Amino acid sequence: MNITVRQGEIQKTRTEAIVVNLFQGAKPGGATAAVDAELGGLIGRVVDSGDFTGEKNRTLLLYPDALAARRVLLVGLGRQEDFDLETARQAAGTAARRLQELGVEKAATVLHGAGAGGLEAEEAAQAVAEASILACYRFDEHRSSPEERKALRQLTVVEFDGGRLAAVRRGVRMGRWIAEGTCLARDLVNHPGNTATPSFLASRARALARRHEGLRCRVLDEGAMRKEGMGAILGVSAGSAEPAKLIILEHGLSPRRRGARRRKPLVFVGKGVTFDSGGISIKPGSGMADMKMDMSGAAAVIGAMEVVARAGLAHPVVGIVPATENLLDGKAYKPGDVLTTMAGKTIEIDNTDAEGRLILADALTYAQRYEPEGIVDLATLTGACVIALGSHASGLMANDDGLADRVEAAASATAERVWRLPLWPEYRRQIRSQVADMKNTGGREGGAITAAALLAEFAGDTPWVHLDIAGTAWTDRARAYVPRGGVGVGVRLLVELARRSRK
Repeated sequence: MNITVRQGEIQKTRTEAIVVNLFQGAKPGGATAAVDAELGGLIGRVVDSGDFTGEKNRTLLLYPDALAARRVLLVGLGRQEDFDLETARQAAGTAARRLQELGVEKAATVLHGAGAGGLEAEEAAQAVAEASILACYRFDEHRSSPEERKALRQLTVVEFDGGRLAAVRRGVRMGRWIAEGTCLARDLVNHPGNTATPSFLASRARALARRHEGLRCRVLDEGAMRKEGMGAILGVSAGSAEPAKLIILEHGLSPRRRGARRRKPLVFVGKGVTFDSGGISIKPGSGMADMKMDMSGAAAVIGAMEVVARAGLAHPVVGIVPATENLLDGKAYKPGDVLTTMAGKTIEIDNTDAEGRLILADALTYAQRYEPEGIVDLATLTGACVIALGSHASGLMANDDGLADRVEAAASATAERVWRLPLWPEYRRQIRSQVADMKNTGGREGGAITAAALLAEFAGDTPWVHLDIAGTAWTDRARAYVPRGGVGVGVRLLVELARRSRK
């Protein structure tokens, strides 16, 4: 979708459709009032009749004779006192998806909430661009004959105040970058496991580095990982014919100079199990096809690193993706095995379907060499987190309140909600092993937390946050700007966190 910004009056815009808005229970105001005046008070009469009240995300479609535009789409913003940035995103996404359903290819829109809603012009513009692109996302790559459907290809943001044009353009640009990074993550998740292999993820990461100045990519193969002592990743990958990869994307790292202070980077780590059968502890057949999405954390990190590079963020950021399949054959690791990690700590295997924490253990250890200011890992780690929080929030566990607060603030701003769970010493006791330093499960009780307790052993003293995205990475229910399938969850949160980091 191409999104442009133009100064003018929305009611005079010649296009297939224009989008305006209305608060619940309010009379038309601003640009909506200007359109209503051109329509001889039609919108006001519809509102007075009670047929359209401005309820959040409800729409009304009009076919005017008095305007240059062929259609007017009115989108409800809900109650003004409840309006926030997420409401603006949902309004834009709802409108864009409705226009695409109608076969509209070119449209114009006002900013939602940049006046009476209290939003700054730049953030309102970012919300419109971000949500409009995300709402119109489709994944048709594996169809031999993609369904013939028109797409919303051109969206013009019409701004009356010339003094706000620069801010609106900045917002649209950032919104487009973030949406495209999220769509990249969605693509990676939606690809089948026979396409999105560890090698495929590595090739996409290398391609990103070639396209974006300042982004460097390195990939460790199994030989290099063996030299590093990464026995946990290699143990999980042993049952697969596809070789594991450790993918590293670096942005903004300054070379070390004697006597110079080097800025400490943020490090993002994403679980990249490109297909998870459960290994010897095999999963039930029902729903196993969805296990292609067990690399959603990896997808989020790769998508976020693209946005970081495109935006040229000043703060250094590193993305690390341990990528492997978890399959079963004669070489596969088994319950009762003991794996030695890069950190030298040993893990007894209680269940081969608890593999994500194993590959993250080595990745978190590798991350320490950057001496980071903080590490955030994302992983579709446990069904226990889905039971606890459903699909409405990701579980957050941390060893540092300051970093946890920063992640929670970024989550609030992006509406990629998180909920903090405790990480008390009692949970560490549940993963004690009789034969090794720890075992890879702690039983059914507190399953999401005991998984994080294992990861905490490899985060060490570095500020660290773990996000369990098992319930939020994939959806069967389309929402305002989230279609069915891979959500791309985490991209927007990570980018917001990086943007808020100190310079």
